[in-house]
Amino acid sequence: MDTHDLQILQLIQSDNRRSAAEIGQEIGLSVSAVSDRLRRLNTTSGAVVANRAVIDPARVGMTVCAFVFVDLEPRADEALFAEAVRSFAEVQEAHHITGPHSWLVKVRVRDTAALQLFLTQRLKAVPGVLRTETIIALDTAKETSELAFAPANGEGAP
Repeated sequence: MDTHDLQILQLIQSDNRRSAAEIGQEIGLSVSAVSDRLRRLNTTSGAVVANRAVIDPARVGMTVCAFVFVDLEPRADEALFAEAVRSFAEVQEAHHITGPHSWLVKVRVRDTAALQLFLTQRLKAVPGVLRTETIIALDTAKETSELAFAPANGEGAP
């Protein structure tokens, strides 16, 4: 992956509807060169894992964002837990973490009643879950999946 690939990734992660012509003009490559690189980045390299819309949770009624610390029993099956949380549509992120807890799970639901239902009937029902601690976000100042690419020389974004 070279500097042009990183520049393309930087541009498409903020707006993946940009045309190859727009990208080419911005980074100084021909339309065909950009198209070839986009095809490679989307298929063979595996750098782009998905192309999807980013939806405003509040506009679709998903008003509760909660972070749930999950403690597993000492001999719990971590792989089984990971598989279970991947299957829950309410879970946006699940991270195996260091520190006093086993996992950190980000959940989006309509309201606190839906959160309680998710916690009691789904998450806590996963074999090996010992306890949970839930923190509800009151407001979100920043939420993104964009990566901050830095060039090889380490001087800021491309």
